[in-house]
Amino acid sequence: MFEISPIRAFDDNYIWLLQNEGYSGCAVVDPGDEDPVVEHLEKQGLHLDTILITHKHGDHVGGVVALKQRWPDVRVYGPANEPIKGLDVVLKEGDSVTLDRLGAEFSVMDVPGHTEGHIAYYGHGSLFCGDTLFACGCGRVFSGTHKQLSQSLQRIAALPEDTWLYCAHEYTLANIGFAKWVEPENAFLQQRESNDMTLQEEDEPTVPSSLSSELATNPFMRTQQEAVIAAAQKWAGQKLTGPDDVFKALRDWKDRDYD
Repeated sequence: MFEISPIRAFDDNYIWLLQNEGYSGCAVVDPGDEDPVVEHLEKQGLHLDTILITHKHGDHVGGVVALKQRWPDVRVYGPANEPIKGLDVVLKEGDSVTLDRLGAEFSVMDVPGHTEGHIAYYGHGSLFCGDTLFACGCGRVFSGTHKQLSQSLQRIAALPEDTWLYCAHEYTLANIGFAKWVEPENAFLQQRESNDMTLQEEDEPTVPSSLSSELATNPFMRTQQEAVIAAAQKWAGQKLTGPDDVFKALRDWKDRDYD
């Protein structure tokens, strides 16, 4: 069974590394910068077989071309509906990726909203979700739509609750701050903040997170909960109809007043 570990990049990015004991090849997810990948792999005596891309933004694809030059046999997978240089295989909903030497197989989910063609990779109880979902938060809406992102999060919410969510940024404590604006009385959220503050003090990642934790604390995953609806309606100054409207109010609230 493969192991997953983070390679830190930029100020707050995580490039996820997949490796299997006894095999010198590996895969990485969303290498926005080639330098930390090359340094990490050379230190461990690994060579790069596979790159998995979730979406087009530079901090997720910026290292692809250089990594292909360093390891010419690497195979790059990514979304069919986004303009990304260097892809060898384009993917959409219902496709799968099999990495035999790592003992890994992932199904592809279309999860647009942050961008128009964002995808995620799901398998082995893990979801590599890029910038669609963050720990206690979600991505901004850039080239997708609020409705798309709302419905993508609802799709993720329907996965098994013990799914581990591998997002691409260390935004957790900031996201918890906004979540406390929405649900100041949420006891699970208060406990999560305490736990994650301890991890940060120890310079440990706060991700991956579990889907069960997101369903209990992430306001963008809780758009059908009465307390979240009430908070969103109070900020919007009007009644909101359905989870998509609640989601948009929450995202606008965070964009305008918190971030």
